[in-house]
Amino acid sequence: MNGWRRSGATVMAQLDRHEAAVLRGLVAQIDDMLRARAAEAPRDELAELTGIRTGPATPPDDPILSRLLPDFHRLDDDAPDQADVDSAAALRSLHEPELLDAKTGVAGLVLRTCPENGGKVRLSLEQAEGWLSALNDVRLALGTALDVTEDMPDELPADDPRAPHLGVYHWLTWMQESLVQAIAGDDI
Repeated sequence: MNGWRRSGATVMAQLDRHEAAVLRGLVAQIDDMLRARAAEAPRDELAELTGIRTGPATPPDDPILSRLLPDFHRLDDDAPDQADVDSAAALRSLHEPELLDAKTGVAGLVLRTCPENGGKVRLSLEQAEGWLSALNDVRLALGTALDVTEDMPDELPADDPRAPHLGVYHWLTWMQESLVQAIAGDDI
């Protein structure tokens, strides 16, 4: 991939077979995790009658899902009172289904528009924004799995099992930055 470029209202890039396979595989994994979380939503008769969906009231146990689906209300770590706990649970239950829809929607967009065997990707500006969101989700998930920190070196020793994955993380970071610049019109 040589980076994203913009021509008018279209953003384009060329992905080789390997790049497309890596990107599609990672996005599909995130999509699967998010859909599994959505399937955990409690069934509520009132929600079925009103159309107002509810989600789980508790945060995910998985650290990657916790990073992708953060709390909507932060609790005081030292001494959360019951009202704060109840408020956090209610906010999560009300808003998580919409967040899951948005995240699975952009994952689906990437899977529909990224050629399976590599090739040219042509996106509208709206689709490019969706790609940005999906790339961000993949980077957050991979960064959490690799325990990426600000002071982590750009390369890890060859015997570190995270080393090859860190290269993918850096590639995704570059891809996302290139897409931001193309959308902004910095790469016309």
